[in-house]
Amino acid sequence: MSLPRVGFLGTGWIGRHRMEAIVAEGVVSAAALCDPSPDCVETALEVAPSAQVTGSLDEMLDCELDGLVIATPSALHASQAIAALERGIAVFCQKPLGRNEAEARAVIEAAQKADRLLGVDLSYRHTAATRAIAELIGKGGLGEVFAADLTFHNAYGPDKPWFYRREEAGGGCVMDLGVHLVDLALWLLDFPAVEGVSSRLYSQGDRLDAGTTKVEDYAIAQLDLAGGAIVRLACSWNLNAGREAAIEASFYGSQAAAGFRNVGGSFYDFEAFVNRGTEQEPLSAPPDEWGGRAACGWARRLAKDRGFDPEAHRLAEVSAVLDKIYSCA
Repeated sequence: MSLPRVGFLGTGWIGRHRMEAIVAEGVVSAAALCDPSPDCVETALEVAPSAQVTGSLDEMLDCELDGLVIATPSALHASQAIAALERGIAVFCQKPLGRNEAEARAVIEAAQKADRLLGVDLSYRHTAATRAIAELIGKGGLGEVFAADLTFHNAYGPDKPWFYRREEAGGGCVMDLGVHLVDLALWLLDFPAVEGVSSRLYSQGDRLDAGTTKVEDYAIAQLDLAGGAIVRLACSWNLNAGREAAIEASFYGSQAAAGFRNVGGSFYDFEAFVNRGTEQEPLSAPPDEWGGRAACGWARRLAKDRGFDPEAHRLAEVSAVLDKIYSCA
């Protein structure tokens, strides 16, 4: 039986990394690739030397693909995903799925109509640290979770100009980093209804108003959840954080608390823990090769069942919260 044929649209750093992970999994075939950069194409061919090099998305979609991995600028995600889905091709897309809820819902509707698998690279769900916390919360180990704090501060900013243009990126650090925080909070708490959102966004220290064309480099937000729980979020680019990154989360329950944090300012190494009173017990520690797990999970599912997964509807709930964060600023 032949392996599902997958195309890779965008083979820059993140696209190539996901490509390497999927190819190494060995459950699909890298059939085609496309990138405007000859250097990126050349490097991608080292990973998948038999892949057909195509000059455009349309040309790639003619390659009899079963799946498409999208790692392009955010403004292109929705239209490219819909084009593939309408051709009966499953999609795995870099975040965000769309620049707003409307775009995300349009992609989800296209996937459901085509009955094709849709995945998004919300990769922090797949660290050993967050998995350990998910298991603990799921078993009731914290009691009733009533509050959560999540942070993603980046001492650097994106190196591509389009990230700083709202019409192309959809937003700034909230769209880039805050999407992970919103997703983790909702996912770990089993997607409760969000009854209220408040936020403040800043650009180089100046507070931004709703509707601005600038992108934010610092943001804080509060989510009021059904049942009375509260979630507080903070994220930033180019922050004087004293380390490369500060990525952490804490979930406070009536019986205990649990959380994770990056180690030594790393973007990749995380440890998880549970707190009971003044005592702290470890749940997980590095090393943990988690970066490609979301992509590999999609590839394994594609090899077994290419049909629509109703869990994709949750992606729109994340986008809806991001819209509210921007509209409340």
